[in-house]
Amino acid sequence: MRVELDLLEILMVSNNTNSCKYTLHLNEKEYELEDVSIINSPTPVNSPTTRGGVYFSEKFAYKLKGSIHDLSVVPLLSKTMLGPNTEFREIKITAEVTNKNQKKDFSIFTNLTNSIQGPSKIELNMIIIKLQEN
Repeated sequence: MRVELDLLEILMVSNNTNSCKYTLHLNEKEYELEDVSIINSPTPVNSPTTRGGVYFSEKFAYKLKGSIHDLSVVPLLSKTMLGPNTEFREIKITAEVTNKNQKKDFSIFTNLTNSIQGPSKIELNMIIIKLQEN
């Protein structure tokens, strides 16, 4: 896993205190990501494996879930979704974090696992594949 656990801990603690601002970057456009949660949960594999010959999956993964209220993002998501696509793109999310009265900027790289579209928002479920402090 390329996710630095100490950086992830800072991000998760800051997220729980609502001191984060998230922006999703896709096709040179920016979308505010709201209602963000980050959890470590099991994946549907019995051992670390390459899934479909396309991407590597561990038994557990850090997952990020969030909502976008700008539905113009919907057509842009089809090339990023894992699943039937054999080619997909990482989604970059930037986070402005306030931790111990200090601002930090992070870049979070994710793979989209699924999305749920409602009348006024789209919920995105993603797996964190890389995290770095800017």
